[in-house]
Amino acid sequence: MPTFMTFFVRLFLLAAGLVFAASLSVAAALMLAVWGVRAAWARLTGKSTLPFVVRPRRANIVRPGRAAADISDVEPKTPKA
Repeated sequence: MPTFMTFFVRLFLLAAGLVFAASLSVAAALMLAVWGVRAAWARLTGKSTLPFVVRPRRANIVRPGRAAADISDVEPKTPKA
């Protein structure tokens, strides 16, 4: 009886892994298709394509026109030798 249970557990884990791998391949194929359609449309319309870029947010920089109320004066420290 325990051998049947371990067989079914292994079979379930194998099926779960195959489903996961299939979902990853579908997601990659979908991204590739979107990228291809985007590049084809840019070539058709004569525009240049820009790469997909994720730019980091700069949340700690004071933007022009905003008050710097939260910024306090800082005294410099001498570096340790």
